[in-house]
Amino acid sequence: MNKVPFKGVIAYPVTPFDDNENVDISLFKKQVERLVTTGSHGIAPLGSTGVMPYLNDAEKEAVAEATMQQVAGRVPTLVGVSNLTTEKTVYHAQFAEKAGATAVMIIPMSYWKLTDDEIVKHYDAVASKISIPIMAYNNPATGGVDMSPALLKRLLEIPNVTMIKESTGDIQRMHYLRRELGEEVAFFNGSNPLALSAFSAGARGWCTASPNLIPELNIALYDAIQENDLKKAQRLFYKQFDLLKFIVAKGLPRSIKAGLDLLGVGGGGFKSPLKPLSENEITELDSILSAIEIEIYQY
Repeated sequence: MNKVPFKGVIAYPVTPFDDNENVDISLFKKQVERLVTTGSHGIAPLGSTGVMPYLNDAEKEAVAEATMQQVAGRVPTLVGVSNLTTEKTVYHAQFAEKAGATAVMIIPMSYWKLTDDEIVKHYDAVASKISIPIMAYNNPATGGVDMSPALLKRLLEIPNVTMIKESTGDIQRMHYLRRELGEEVAFFNGSNPLALSAFSAGARGWCTASPNLIPELNIALYDAIQENDLKKAQRLFYKQFDLLKFIVAKGLPRSIKAGLDLLGVGGGGFKSPLKPLSENEITELDSILSAIEIEIYQY
């Protein structure tokens, strides 16, 4: 088992729906193909951008299988399998492994606030039922639980749990993780506006939906970091900063789908209660993308 099969820019596809709120698998495959061919280093379906909590079991399975079929082993895949219960999380993790996923990502979703011991047992139970790596995802804004560095250190003692995605938006947390867990810890940034700072703090990769809209800038930023060219990395980051702020503020599924529509790719529809951006918001997004296109041409 490759314990840490990811590095670089890990792209999150949206989950497009048709007019009857059924998953549009054909459009989904088209979107995934574009992410692969424009240079993303990994594909991560069924994350927040893919509205995983809104999907039923059959829809999650269809998206996972479609991802594996379209990616066809060209880059590693990271499938979101989180659920409120351990039983369901195990079920989806096993399905993802059988479908060919490289690894799975788990956030401890919570209605009742989970204790650290409950979270450790949850991850341990899932890890014992699969043989592929697990990325522990910390995002208190969506999961309802903030996993402390001390807890994350406990999770990394579970053999299959080999990666951390940190999405609190706290850069000091990333520095702390690096200091406390060592330079070899594989942590990934999930906070778009912190992309440059996170790489500087030692992030191995960036989990983001932005390659759906600006793959050239995302990949170029990572490449500049690898080249230790900080000035170039800063210039590239500032070119995309307005977009990164916008997609987070307006909601990733809404923003990315609107952007894909503006780019002529097609973003697909929504599953209720989610709705599209307003006309004013779409106009604002169009202006941001147009400005970026001009800057890329001039760069």
